[in-house]
Amino acid sequence: MVHMSEKEYKSFIRALNKWNALYDENEMMVKKPFSSPGYHTKLKEEFVHPTRDSLSYAVALLDSGIEKYRLRAIDILKKVISLQDKNPSHDTYGIWSWFYEEPLDKMSPPDWNWADFCGKELLQVASDHKSRIPGDIFNTVKSSILCACKSIMKRNMGPHYTNISIMGTYVTLFAGELFGEDEIFSYAKKRLIGLHKYNMDNGDFTEYNSPTYTMVALEDISRMLNQIKDKECIRMIKDLNDMGWRCMAHHFHQPTGQWSGPHSRCYSSIQGKELWSKIQLSVGEGLQLLPEDEVEAGIETYRIRLRCPDKYKVYFEKFCGARTEKSIYVKKSSGRKSETAICYIDKYYSIGTFYKSDFWNQRRAFVAYFGTRERPICLRLRCLHDGYDYSSGTICSVQSKGRVLSAINFATDGGDTHCNLDMVENATIGAKDLRLRFEITGLREENGVPSKWTDGCISIASENVILKLKVLYSSFGDNDICYKVQNEDGKIYLDIILYSGEKKNICFKDLKASCTMAFFIGSIKEDVDASDAICQINDNNIRTIWKENDEVLKIDSPVKCGTFDTLYRSCIGYVNDKEFDEDR
Repeated sequence: MVHMSEKEYKSFIRALNKWNALYDENEMMVKKPFSSPGYHTKLKEEFVHPTRDSLSYAVALLDSGIEKYRLRAIDILKKVISLQDKNPSHDTYGIWSWFYEEPLDKMSPPDWNWADFCGKELLQVASDHKSRIPGDIFNTVKSSILCACKSIMKRNMGPHYTNISIMGTYVTLFAGELFGEDEIFSYAKKRLIGLHKYNMDNGDFTEYNSPTYTMVALEDISRMLNQIKDKECIRMIKDLNDMGWRCMAHHFHQPTGQWSGPHSRCYSSIQGKELWSKIQLSVGEGLQLLPEDEVEAGIETYRIRLRCPDKYKVYFEKFCGARTEKSIYVKKSSGRKSETAICYIDKYYSIGTFYKSDFWNQRRAFVAYFGTRERPICLRLRCLHDGYDYSSGTICSVQSKGRVLSAINFATDGGDTHCNLDMVENATIGAKDLRLRFEITGLREENGVPSKWTDGCISIASENVILKLKVLYSSFGDNDICYKVQNEDGKIYLDIILYSGEKKNICFKDLKASCTMAFFIGSIKEDVDASDAICQINDNNIRTIWKENDEVLKIDSPVKCGTFDTLYRSCIGYVNDKEFDEDR
């Protein structure tokens, strides 16, 4: 049972009342405006009835302890459980569709994650509210959970898909323990052992430093810490909890309240009350990222109760000094390509980059934060094809504190808007526009934004921070490269325009298309000049060098486009002639 103080209960009821307004008595589900990430569903409806959200709401209704809400929860449970595929001969056995309006056989394709998401909610009912629902409904809930477990076990998601790997482990582990299902529990414990080893060996989650998915993982880890009893399992779960909080704490820029980059997956570049509320409630007394009356609690907040280890609380309470965080979060010893991330955190700013990455919409391979908590500013480097992030753009960066040297190329065997859902055919796209963009969110024009570039260079001074950028080399076939500064929708765009005009086919095979640049962010008092960077070019290779005092950043990169593998192998960065991603 969820225990809440009087103050917490009042906060919970306020959150629940917002959900009450969404309830559709006719369909016995919540009704929300339709939204989707663009895959799995073909729906175009204005409003939909989501299965997962309806189950979350049912749990909250039972948590309220209010009789009329208990009856409503029972109606919802009966309705949503009836939408689960319970035919063992079907591939979709044990899962739900996203929406009541779109059955599983109409989805494109069905989402097997819904066994995990919906099973997780039903477990809250079975574990905490058995005495508050009729016996036949409890048996239906239990049967539905076991069907979801069978789907999870059949799919057997590996540890590389962090949040679903953790969530499926939680559902099967808790269901096996709660119902005395030895086969399910044995499977789940073995899966947890593999999950633990995989992540401990790598040192971080695969969805590295993701504000979205780290938090999703930590929420399910907290559920396990609250509900699982097996001591050996708890030891491993605590290790995973420590890993997630360590990554978040070490990347938290306390002066702006932002989650510093780089981010493997991110849906919102600037964080705010939702994240700050979760941190503040987890850390407890001594932390006030928000005034108490502005803290946002959801219907699951006090059921989950995130657990921040004591040793990381100080990172949220105060600025802990300038520091560099470097992570090689996929090791060469794993048999895969190593993945390297670096972040420098200063009192006035933070900047994070991946050594080698792409420009997928959810990726933040080059991102900086400065400003204040009241008005944070984000700078992000993007590659845009007709205004949307082009996944086949690649970037190699070497970073030292606020200095970043980058080389940008284009892969011939990648995707367009997504890494693998809409692959580019024959290395050719149709395009009206292709550009690189430094997008600055939250910066006001009065902060001294210049109206134009000067010889491929631009600089901006904002309060305590200065930004300097120099494009050292840029080519895109026979096109003339143009530079433009724009202010649209409250954002500043510093654009490097590779092509803009009538729509035409662009074939990247053997195309000379690349760009190298030097970027600096630092205190207004720091005297670092990006114009000191140089590049040396031959027929096939660009060597970009930036020396500052006794430190030399260097990147060797190809002039022409190539496959992801070719670009990965041929783009090599160095700091003082030592390869940047060398395990050390």
